Amino acid sequence: MRYFTLLLITIGLLLSGCGAEKKIVVAKPKMIPTWYSNPPKSNATELYAMGEGKNQKDAITNALTQMASTLSVSVSSTFNAKTVVKEGSKNSSQGTYTNETQSKVKEIRISSYELLQSKSLGFKRYAVLVKSNKKRLFESMDQEIKQNFSLIKKEEVKIKEADAIGQLAFYRTKRDSLASLPNTLIVMNVLNPSFDGDEYIRKTQEISWAYQDIVQSISFHITSNKDASNLKSPIAKGISAKHLRLKNSQSKMNFRVHINSDIQKANSYGFTLARSEISIVTKDYRGVVVGSNAINIVGQSSQGFDIAKQDVANRLNAMIEKEGIAKVLGLDI
Repeated sequence: MRYFTLLLITIGLLLSGCGAEKKIVVAKPKMIPTWYSNPPKSNATELYAMGEGKNQKDAITNALTQMASTLSVSVSSTFNAKTVVKEGSKNSSQGTYTNETQSKVKEIRISSYELLQSKSLGFKRYAVLVKSNKKRLFESMDQEIKQNFSLIKKEEVKIKEADAIGQLAFYRTKRDSLASLPNTLIVMNVLNPSFDGDEYIRKTQEISWAYQDIVQSISFHITSNKDASNLKSPIAKGISAKHLRLKNSQSKMNFRVHINSDIQKANSYGFTLARSEISIVTKDYRGVVVGSNAINIVGQSSQGFDIAKQDVANRLNAMIEKEGIAKVLGLDI
């Protein structure tokens, strides 16, 4: 009787559950704003650009990149095709094709803009609409370039007191920082057709010439102890790759690189090992240390100790090719 009662209760609960009305929640689709589907077009005085990204910051960056791209002639189009094989079919495939515009002016910084619209499109996608006034944008870019050259001029006065390697690093850094200036000047000329950027080009060339003058004047002389004699070649090769001269001179522009190596012989699993503790010290003409580094390299060979020592040189050469001579010497060259 007790079992029959429990059975009736269970059946009743099942029937009541089946009869209960289930609530279905339907997610409302995100409304696409009109400024997204039909963005305003740029005109004679204002620039408009729309961008998307995983957050608002990325969307603004993409919008400004697009804005710079529309102002530059340095834009190339690419066409990418991706084939997706449908599940359950070996012969059927679906092609997904995307047109992309790749801008060569991504390093152009647009600091004068107004964020007009911003909206989350769902699925971690944001869209923004930005606007920039052509006149104010030109003025902001021009002012930024002037400030940059003014700062370089002030730093240049102080760097004259530094050694040749310090000056070399300074002019190389400034030269590289101005690499995107020609594209910026193209954009500025589009914004203001009467603009003449020859003065800025000349100042950029002066920085490059100053760098080249130091490269042609500076030189290095390499010495070593007996155990490190075969290590001079990879060091010399790395310095030459920087277009720097190798010369034994007493000039103020000459630097001496001394390599010291302590090699210990060992054996392991049929191989002869050359355990090398390598010290590299660079001094200026006064004998002042300007850079140093310590490296441990283990060479190995099945053909004897001499070949194992040569393997140390080979490994040092590979390290220089991978990490650069500047890091190996501990110098900013």
